[in-house]
Amino acid sequence: MSDNGSNAPGVPPADSPDCRPPGWPIWIPAFAMMLVSLISYVDRNVLAVLAPTIRDATKINETDYGWAITGFSIAYMIGNPVWGWILDRFGLRIGMTAAVLFWTVASASHAWVNGFWELAIARAFLGFGEGATFPGGLRAVMLSLPAHSRARGVAIAYSGGSLGAIVAPWIVTPIEAVWGWRAAFLFTGLIGVAWVIAWQFVARRPDMRHARIAAQESDDSAERPSWFDGRSWAFMFAYALGGSPLGFILYYSASYLKSTFGLSQTALGAYLWIPPLGWEIGYFFWGWAADRWIQSATDRRAAHWLLFLLLSALSLLLALLPFCSAFPLVMALMFLAMSTAAGFIIVAIAYATGEYSRQSSGLIAGMGAGAWGAGVAIVSPLHGFLFDRKLYTLSFGLGATIPIAGLVLWWALSRNRRHPQAAPPSSVR
Repeated sequence: MSDNGSNAPGVPPADSPDCRPPGWPIWIPAFAMMLVSLISYVDRNVLAVLAPTIRDATKINETDYGWAITGFSIAYMIGNPVWGWILDRFGLRIGMTAAVLFWTVASASHAWVNGFWELAIARAFLGFGEGATFPGGLRAVMLSLPAHSRARGVAIAYSGGSLGAIVAPWIVTPIEAVWGWRAAFLFTGLIGVAWVIAWQFVARRPDMRHARIAAQESDDSAERPSWFDGRSWAFMFAYALGGSPLGFILYYSASYLKSTFGLSQTALGAYLWIPPLGWEIGYFFWGWAADRWIQSATDRRAAHWLLFLLLSALSLLLALLPFCSAFPLVMALMFLAMSTAAGFIIVAIAYATGEYSRQSSGLIAGMGAGAWGAGVAIVSPLHGFLFDRKLYTLSFGLGATIPIAGLVLWWALSRNRRHPQAAPPSSVR
């Protein structure tokens, strides 16, 4: 409400994110977060792309590789809600600066890895730091965009992750070919430092500060997520289990393609961008679908259900992959699986942000991405065990059916609604 009391009760100020015309400057925070998520996924995908080479050099088998991924995922699970709280409490500028500097050092430290324990420790530190990626992205979107644009804003902010997975093979494969795999990790440290420097200028833009203040004044919900609220668990299960094929394909596609088709490290770099392209397209397609379908639905829970049901059906096609001998079809199924998993994440976030206060957006994203990290931590050693024994049918079947559990648990838990409670004031910077 304005100082002169001209606004009607319940109507946000004319300059709030829900009333402002969608001019391009309000998208700047989303694009800034897209760049940081891109860097985050380039950092973590150096290992995924160069996995066969690094395993040979460090004498690490598939099972140990799976445990190293678990170390990253556990730390990532912990880091997400921790950084979410930090960002909600201290603001984007301070929080993201600290997080990116932390994970940049962790990423560069991989250049000195010589065995399993060194790799596991470096991955754990990287995972904890990168836990700020998606809390930062969602918070920027929720504080700067109107409700009818937020799913697309999340798609932009989060799409840097898939874009990073796309460009990582193009970047790190030539570096590895010329200077070796250790140099690829040093390069990721340089791009992290470059973003931190640029962020100091972007975060101080007057329009970004205006957006944060207006969003705080016009918050449309007083509810915060709680561990005792069934909707919070519904959101986390949908995000973690529906999005689980992202981690599976991201970390194991290189090993599968080398083992099945005999591709060299250079050849892998030429093809590994294809599945993450599906991830990238999935974010934007399902973001558009969520904005159009959910926002206009009279029963939003039913709209979420129908989208989750469609995504679950598409996810089952991944089980067919081990039966395909044609390389283009294998790549197409990986592409579709990552696109579908991205849809699960976008629709899950659309559900949670419709239920809770935008001032809790960092925590919401942290809970979702942290749950995803927990899921990857649990299943990665199992996939590694199955891959060591060439049991690809079981591994891909598991990857295809886990999203179904996300659908069922979301449906069961989303009906559990607690009584609203007032949210204490938060610090927005």
